[in-house]
Amino acid sequence: MHVIQPHLYDAQLAVKKEQLKKMFGSLYEHDPETFASPVSHYRMRAEFRLWYQEQQMHYVMFEKGTNNKPVFITEFPQAHRSIADLMFPLLEAINKIPLIAVRLFQINFLATQAGEVLVSLIYHKNLSDDWEAAAKLLQAQFNIHIIGRAHKQKRVLSEEYVTESLNFFNKVYHYKQYENCFSQPNAKICEKMVEWILAQLKPQESANDLLELYCGNGNFTLPLASMFNKVLATEVSKLSIKAAKENAALNAIANIQFCRLSSHEITQALSGEREFRRLAEINLADYSFSTIFVDPPRAGLDPETLKFVEKFECILYISCNPQTLKDNILQLKQHAVTNLALFDQFPYTEHIECGAILEKR
Repeated sequence: MHVIQPHLYDAQLAVKKEQLKKMFGSLYEHDPETFASPVSHYRMRAEFRLWYQEQQMHYVMFEKGTNNKPVFITEFPQAHRSIADLMFPLLEAINKIPLIAVRLFQINFLATQAGEVLVSLIYHKNLSDDWEAAAKLLQAQFNIHIIGRAHKQKRVLSEEYVTESLNFFNKVYHYKQYENCFSQPNAKICEKMVEWILAQLKPQESANDLLELYCGNGNFTLPLASMFNKVLATEVSKLSIKAAKENAALNAIANIQFCRLSSHEITQALSGEREFRRLAEINLADYSFSTIFVDPPRAGLDPETLKFVEKFECILYISCNPQTLKDNILQLKQHAVTNLALFDQFPYTEHIECGAILEKR
């Protein structure tokens, strides 16, 4: 578990910036734009295992290479205040309710900047109606949403999502963020990431269309839609596509079409290699793509997707792994990096989140 050291934050961020600059020195000669995180209370998600000792459950994490030796958590200033202020009173209350406490082994938190919190209680037992009645009282006591999970069992007591509001250049967007569905863990950095991407786009893009791969719950899609004529956004996760469609409707955005396809499948569809029933209501011929936005997993873009992506005039690339980003850029020989940014999604760790704009030479 990493320890936060606010007095060292600026120095640690400077080291990351220098690492990124050195890594991309042959590809980008300028300093990367750097976006700092709040120094504490920045995580909107937190997951804790529980350890039973002295007739009480305790939050623990496990240090790598310590043979699963538990590290007891007595404070967690990384978490958003709504989680940090809740987690210990909640566990104290759970310890007093055997129906809730018995066979509970993990608690997950998902919060919004406004203080709405969803708590997932995860068990090694079946959840009974009596459990649900006790959990509803706990839910009311703390004014939270609770979901109970066990093997092949899920009990949603109120909502299975929180509704986050994010501000991009003084325009607010609302997002349903579902339990067990990816959302950006650092809300303030998320706002800076989206604003940076929007700032890179030229006004004439509004006459063109955007293709997005790995769209998730529509985090980038919704604000980007204001910059383009039409948007086609793809994602392989059913729950993410459900959330993305709901989020577009929630924000009254009508120029986006979402489809549940992998990056490989959408490249096949757009190349005319394969037809998909999931595209039955979407006419791909209606689109005139000039720009593609990608936010792939740590492994980066696979070779077939890279071949497809290199056809675009402009590539907007968000990466959680600068090494695979660099590897991908080196293979995109027709494109040059015109801007590079560092987003400190996870302070006090070695993790570097970055963004790159690539344009055809």
